[in-house]
Amino acid sequence: MEYLHLNIISPEESLFKGDVSEVTLPGSVAPFTILPHHAPIISSLDKGVVSFVAKEGGEQSVEIGGGFVEMSNGTVTVCIC
Repeated sequence: MEYLHLNIISPEESLFKGDVSEVTLPGSVAPFTILPHHAPIISSLDKGVVSFVAKEGGEQSVEIGGGFVEMSNGTVTVCIC
């Protein structure tokens, strides 16, 4: 199975760093999912839940108040408010 590297960060702390098989995000227009080999993307995020399937530990989620996401070279970085 292939994985993405996911970083979820806020101004105060790092909430998650690790490998995931997928991540679903609350996009400004609609929720969307990023899988391995996804095209590079930058998007704003609305208030909602970021959910992901971690390589170790199964499905997890983090509530966010908004932010943005960047996907590039197999790394997904989520900056949240």
